[in-house]
This record gives sequence, C-alpha cells and structure tokens, in this order.
Amino acid sequence: MSFLTAEHVGHHYFSPSSVTTALKDVSFSVEEGEFISLIGPSGCGKTTLLSIMAGLLTPTDGQVKIDGQPPDLQKNLIGYMLQQDYLFPWKTIEENILIGLKLNRSLTPESKEKALSFLEQIGLKGVETQFPRQLSGGMRQRAALARTMAVDPKLLLLDEPFSALDYQTKLKLENLVFEILKSYQKTAVLVTHDIGEAISMSDRILLFAAKPGRVHKVFTIPDELRHLTPLKVRSQDAYYDLFSTIWKELETLEEEQ
Repeated sequence: MSFLTAEHVGHHYFSPSSVTTALKDVSFSVEEGEFISLIGPSGCGKTTLLSIMAGLLTPTDGQVKIDGQPPDLQKNLIGYMLQQDYLFPWKTIEENILIGLKLNRSLTPESKEKALSFLEQIGLKGVETQFPRQLSGGMRQRAALARTMAVDPKLLLLDEPFSALDYQTKLKLENLVFEILKSYQKTAVLVTHDIGEAISMSDRILLFAAKPGRVHKVFTIPDELRHLTPLKVRSQDAYYDLFSTIWKELETLEEEQ
C-alpha cells in the first residue's frame, strides 16, 4: 500500500451565486520516502490539494489517505512549511522550534536535545536565544524547517517555501532541504511555480491543468538526476531537456485557459 494516496479527489468552492470547481477527479499515489512536486498554471488547485492533504480542508469528492487513514487522523505525522516562516516574533528561536513539541505534549529532555542538535546541523548554532527579527530571511526559513522537523513528521508539505528568498539563498536552501529529507527518508510534496526547482528536488512531477484542476501529465525524473543535489542537477544536459519539455507543456496549458 502506498504511503499517500489521493483517490478521485474533487473540491468545489461555493458562493451565493456560483460554484467554482477547484479540483476534479485527481488520483495519484506517493511511496514512502518519495519526493513529488505539483506544478501548473495559476488557479489549478495545487494549494487547495495541499490543504486537503494537511487535513485543513475536506474534499467535496473522493478521499486522501496518509498511511491508510484520513489526514485529520494523522496530523501528528504531517509537517507543513509555507512561503512565510510564521515564527512568533516575541519568542526566541529555541522557543519557536520547541512549540510543536509542546503542543503535541511530546517535549522531553531527549526531544529537546534532538531538536536543538538539528538546529546546529542546519547551520544555526548559537541563535537559540535570538529573536526572529535578528535573523536574515534564509536563516528564518531554516529555523522554520527546524521547527517542522522537530516533531519528526513522516510527511512534509511544502508550499513554495523558498519563493520569497533571493536566488542564491534559495539554491542553498533547496540543497539543504533535499539532503535533510533524503537522509531522514521523509516523504514530501512540494507546490511550486518554479520548474527548475521541481526538477532538481523531485522524484516525480505532477503537472496540473486548470479550470478545473486535474492531473494533466506525470514526469518521472531520470535516474541520472535523482541522486544528485539540486545545485548539481541544474548543470546537467538532462535537466535542460526536461525543463524544455515541461515548459512547452505548461505554455500549451496556459494558452488553453
């Protein structure tokens, strides 16, 4: 059985005068330890689908299951990382990182030590007593990653977590997140508008069409790229070939809207 499954998922948004179909008949599966990316034109329902996976929305049709159960019963297995870091500005970095453990009632001397050692691992040693305003954007996103990983989630949902960063910082964080997820064998779903990011980080890419949102095509990343770091992937000929193929498909979808 696959770790994450979406079976004929559909979702509608209702207003007093209209119904908008955000998703229609979306089905796919993700194996444990796999990294997939969702890309597509604006309005194709990527973030809606991520919210359904997180248990924040209940689909109108179909179902999502994580390890055989609905997301709302598996929230302790899910970590969510967003474009904004959402660190509490009045709390220190250490307090921010430990907040998930406190909410889950799983804060122990051992879990605290593990969380703080992870902080050191991602290059934030010595910032524990600082406040978010004292850190750069890239450092804040690393702290947000540490907070997400502190609760030891099995599934990470990443909603454009690097899009607000400068290009160099973005590439460094892509490498960091890729290496962390591979070393901890985490399953991940990334929503992004960046084709290069999707290719360099993923095992598979799901390209969505819009109006309504649906899976248009699935791209499997070649083996020669999958085991390289994102920065190295971007220098390979196979990367440029796949980028061009996906770009053309995406352009066609956008012209059809």
